[in-house]
Amino acid sequence: MAWKISGEFIETCSCNMLCPCWYGKAELMVMDQGWCATSILVRVREGDYEGTNLSGQSAVVGLFFPGPTLFDGNGTGRVYIDDRATADQQGALEKILQGQSGGGMEVPASLLSSWLPTKHSKITVDAQNGKVQATIGSDGEMVSERLVNDLGDKMTMQDVAFAFAFQFEGHSADLAPSDGTSWNDPEMPQPWVGKSGAVGQIAWKGA
Repeated sequence: MAWKISGEFIETCSCNMLCPCWYGKAELMVMDQGWCATSILVRVREGDYEGTNLSGQSAVVGLFFPGPTLFDGNGTGRVYIDDRATADQQGALEKILQGQSGGGMEVPASLLSSWLPTKHSKITVDAQNGKVQATIGSDGEMVSERLVNDLGDKMTMQDVAFAFAFQFEGHSADLAPSDGTSWNDPEMPQPWVGKSGAVGQIAWKGA
């Protein structure tokens, strides 16, 4: 199962900015609403999975955790793959985003008790000036906009637990609120809207 991908990882979440789960400390994981929902957009810049070219592909994984903390697990997940991808690309991205082949989704996937069947939807992504907007069929809208300070520099967090778990390059994540994100997949436990978010660069691989 030799594979590798590099690209951008965009996380949006239902908690207020900033989601406490990033710190990886159970005593700090006070979910704002008693539960937590997240959508993660992976934009593959370059990638190959056992000979299948994944360069230029975008795919999303949606996760819901009933709480009271993330470490209590029992989460529900679903992968959303662009219906313009080939069957081989769809299969490869599903394995990667479900953590079946290692990589940055392996740890988060271990907290799930069930995966809903993968959905094939039209995924459109528009990225400009640090803001990313994505539409995932009729199930979700994602908005992510990097925070900058008065000097125009990106605000970041370094060496937090989830930057390691997601295998961000340099263990660094840009803060990126997700106001405008909404998720309405009727088969997921409940609809939600986004507030918190982060963006990181990834270089995942498996052997």
